[in-house]
Amino acid sequence: MAVQLSESDFERYVDEALDSIPDELISLIDNCVVLIEDEPPNGEELFGLYDGVPLTERGFDYGGVLPDRITIFRGPHLRMCESLDALVDEIHITVVHEIAHHFGIDDDALDTLGYH
Repeated sequence: MAVQLSESDFERYVDEALDSIPDELISLIDNCVVLIEDEPPNGEELFGLYDGVPLTERGFDYGGVLPDRITIFRGPHLRMCESLDALVDEIHITVVHEIAHHFGIDDDALDTLGYH
């Protein structure tokens, strides 16, 4: 059974996941915003999406660009999680996963670390 949760409560859990990231890492995030949308593009069942230029790929000519975007998708989280505890855990995993992409960590490395 899918979890029912208001938009504001979902946003609060995303904020809590962001707050759990160590300050040392948060201070390294550069030119990046975190957004929440109801559904991913093209009907995919993505929990999150990173769109931008990872820190590891930015060169001396990086500048004057729009912020990277980390988007957390509410609908797939609610449909896939069967309890509030599972939902909160999955939101945390998704937030960490997408922030890791900002730092240039790819999916294979994240899978090895348990953040699929």
